[in-house]
Amino acid sequence: MSTNAAVARSALSPKPTYDVARVRSEFPILARQINGKPLVYLDSAASSQRPLTVLRAIELYETTMHANVHRGVHTLSQTATEAFENAREIVRRFLNARSAREIVFVRGTTEAINLVANSWGRSHVGPGDEILITYLEHHANIVPWQMLCAATGAQLRAAPVRPNGELDLEAFRELLSARTRLVAVAHVSNALGTILPVQEIVHLAHARGVPVLLDGAQAVPHQTVDVQAIDCDFYAFSGHKVYGPTGIGALYARESLLAAMPPWQGGGDMILSVGIESSTYNELPWRFEAGTPNISGAVGLGAALEYVESLGRTAIAAHEHTLLELATERLSALPRLKLIGTASAKAAVVSFVMDGVHPHDIGTILDSEGIAIRTGHHCAMPIMEAFGLAATARASFGCYNNAEDVDRLVEGLQKVRKLFG
Repeated sequence: MSTNAAVARSALSPKPTYDVARVRSEFPILARQINGKPLVYLDSAASSQRPLTVLRAIELYETTMHANVHRGVHTLSQTATEAFENAREIVRRFLNARSAREIVFVRGTTEAINLVANSWGRSHVGPGDEILITYLEHHANIVPWQMLCAATGAQLRAAPVRPNGELDLEAFRELLSARTRLVAVAHVSNALGTILPVQEIVHLAHARGVPVLLDGAQAVPHQTVDVQAIDCDFYAFSGHKVYGPTGIGALYARESLLAAMPPWQGGGDMILSVGIESSTYNELPWRFEAGTPNISGAVGLGAALEYVESLGRTAIAAHEHTLLELATERLSALPRLKLIGTASAKAAVVSFVMDGVHPHDIGTILDSEGIAIRTGHHCAMPIMEAFGLAATARASFGCYNNAEDVDRLVEGLQKVRKLFG
């Protein structure tokens, strides 16, 4: 490592109170070698790794208390129900929702958005109406609205971004109209790391009486999220982005809206009584949780959120911002490498391209060095097209990454440059 790199790393080193070495020791997978090299995991935006506390919480549930929830009077069922509903309360506290009745367990952000589109959307959106999104959205916050528009005759509108990857707020304001029925935007862009001005977006939308859904998949792992302070109407996130299991997530929905929404799936546990002619639906939030839920997933999600709280969300954000600054500085100095998305407010994501090298080749060569990054369109094709790109390479950081990971990334990219001239 060069002297300049060492000085930069020293100047940007995290505060001593954040013990990243201890954090790393709590993630067993980081001890693994890939292609004979120590693993450098820089793909947390796609799926984060899980600490021992989460793995053990799931194991404890599966080995000592598994049973179906809500239906049984026997001890295991009661214990499983308590664990499941305790996880819901943990999510409520984590988001600062007013009530656990506002927290619906889902498979992840995608299912949460589809729930809103199919339940709230089909009741409130009709011909000539508009749904407003941005070019920064993940496909999960585009395709459900396209499907809703196709079914109802509504139109999907998208606000553009500026060359640095920031939302063009003036254009957003102009697109917000009397025809807008819903605003659905990412809190943080998964492709660029841009943090959107969600409180201002909510303020502008609410001034016109328009509810707001936020895709929080990339925000929850990196910063404190307070749905009451933001004042959004819907907030969705996935467990596997925030050090929890796959196949579990949560939808926050303002209770007054949720209470008026029809169920979007029918089956067991979402009903109070069933006859051949009709059924009586369950109370909130269970009327939106048809069938046997992912109980162990919910337990794991609760453990993950408590783990994040134990580290401190402010401390995690500061640590990751240090890494983001270091990586931005080091990568910017590499020849013929261009950063894509340089917004002033960013989460710990660095997206880039290299002249003459396809992103997939970058990813393959880095993998040979034990470095895991993401390459492709990142399920965000509209923003790729807005930048005139088919794909980028993306390094994304989590609570367990350190400055040495940035060094390894830079060294790997230098090897890529040498191979391609």
